Amino acid sequence: MSFIMVDVEADGPIPGDYSMLSIGAVVVEEGLKKTFYAELKPISDKYNSEKLSYSGFTREQAMKFEEPKAVMERFARWIKDNSIGRPVFISDNNGFDWMFVCWYFWHFIGENPFGFSSQNLGSLYKGMVKDFTKNFKHLRETRHTHNALDDAKGNAESLLKLKKQGLRIEFE
Repeated sequence: MSFIMVDVEADGPIPGDYSMLSIGAVVVEEGLKKTFYAELKPISDKYNSEKLSYSGFTREQAMKFEEPKAVMERFARWIKDNSIGRPVFISDNNGFDWMFVCWYFWHFIGENPFGFSSQNLGSLYKGMVKDFTKNFKHLRETRHTHNALDDAKGNAESLLKLKKQGLRIEFE
């Protein structure tokens, strides 16, 4: 199975009413060479100015991004082409990232290549160190910039470090 670290930037709290503006993904393996990044045109007139500002995009820029259906089709092909066995979705905040990715896959292409489940890097780390108050973010090498690909890479670097610290996980 292939672990794919995913990060999403959005202009609001939920898909459908609000829009996913960018998605970054990286296959978790040494070198982090297999990456995906796309910027998606908003699907709604509704947006939260504060959330939009985190992405670094203006609304005018976002309106010129690629059509979401085309992005999700391309992302599904990338997942298929870059996965060995079942792809596993993992992210820093899977409650947020997963709901957008899952909703967009089902809405635009009628299936989700990841299936019906996701994994949370933060929860994995808390369990590994046996302390619910700890977080993994100090393990990132790539700076957390709110660029979806940068953030996915930093999180993937953290997961690779957890493996070196004894986490039993196999990357294919």
